[in-house]
Amino acid sequence: MAEVFDCSDTTQLISAMRAARRAIGSGQLAVIPTDTVYGVAADAFTAEAVQRLLDAKGRTRQSPPPVLIPNVATLDALAAEVTAPLRTLAETFWPGALTIITRANPALSWDLGETGGTVALRIPNQPLTLELLQETGPLAVSSANKTGEPPARTAAEAQAMLEDSVSVYLENGANADEPEASTIIDATALTEEGGSLRILREGGVTREDLAEALPQVTIED
Repeated sequence: MAEVFDCSDTTQLISAMRAARRAIGSGQLAVIPTDTVYGVAADAFTAEAVQRLLDAKGRTRQSPPPVLIPNVATLDALAAEVTAPLRTLAETFWPGALTIITRANPALSWDLGETGGTVALRIPNQPLTLELLQETGPLAVSSANKTGEPPARTAAEAQAMLEDSVSVYLENGANADEPEASTIIDATALTEEGGSLRILREGGVTREDLAEALPQVTIED
């Protein structure tokens, strides 16, 4: 049976974080709050755990999950190349609602699904989740809902959909009635001089925000 913790209760917080670390470390899943919607998390470097995440959501390997990271320095380890524009994006909008798709470091021994050699990265602006990431390292995290269902605004909503496919649920209060999703950009065509990026989904970071941060870059839809 899944463990559920109310992280707004300080007496439960230490036990909650310990349980989440334990679950992730053993290849199980945990539902965690983020600054957008609640997410279901797995160790990004444990292929069985990532597959367990996809199975829980009812997704195929053709829909690989994004990866949440604890700090900008982790970008250097996970990306094949960190160009000046890519670093500017990370330093300007992280932590925050921008998911950046870039070429993955080919030396990494992970299997997120059919990624085509890319990885989608983000640093969430959520203190509890950032603390967890500092301890676990990169986590594969997708919205905590069954595919086709609305994103969960609470851990309880996530549990109603995902049930015992998740080992630990961290409740941290409700998100907004209509939480804003992260903006997703394809940054694989960025170059040191500029290049281009493509907006795949506009959310918390607008096209105007991106253009202001990177005036030398062509922004495509």
